[in-house]
Amino acid sequence: MTLILPLLFLLTAVSGTAVVLVRDPARQIFAIAVNGLVLAILFDALQAPDVALSELAVGAAAVPLLFLVALMAVRTRPPEEKS
Repeated sequence: MTLILPLLFLLTAVSGTAVVLVRDPARQIFAIAVNGLVLAILFDALQAPDVALSELAVGAAAVPLLFLVALMAVRTRPPEEKS
């Protein structure tokens, strides 16, 4: 367990940095989902299974799905006509 926690902390820092540095919105949504998954694994390793399950449901599934639906709705909107 002594080697797993520093590795998970490093992976959390890398995935959080990737969320900030990625410029494409679709790729950023997937980076947010990966970050949520890494955080859920970290919480499970820290013996907080309730927080891990909440993070898995919300941070790795619900929020990225809502962002993806919103992004697709914005991209598929027809251009407005000027009168």
